[in-house]
Amino acid sequence: MHISPYEQGNIFNKDPLRDRKLLLNNREISKLIGLTKQKGYSLVPMSLYFKGSFVKMELGIGKGKKLYDKRNELAKKDATRTVERALKNEFKNF
Repeated sequence: MHISPYEQGNIFNKDPLRDRKLLLNNREISKLIGLTKQKGYSLVPMSLYFKGSFVKMELGIGKGKKLYDKRNELAKKDATRTVERALKNEFKNF
């Protein structure tokens, strides 16, 4: 993870791309690894909290969309786009 260095910092700033420790129990880490090994699942950072010199990250397990879900989303986007175009052209005439 890239965390930008402190701008007013000095030579003691850490490398922004360095490896960082994940402070979890072995059981918790193995559970997350097991879930991400399943097909279609991935580990997703939900939010970040800065507390002093620590950074807390809320993790979540995400599953990708199915093909039919993607098609439905594209159809909805297309429909809203055509409605917005029609409304824009209608108000342009006034």
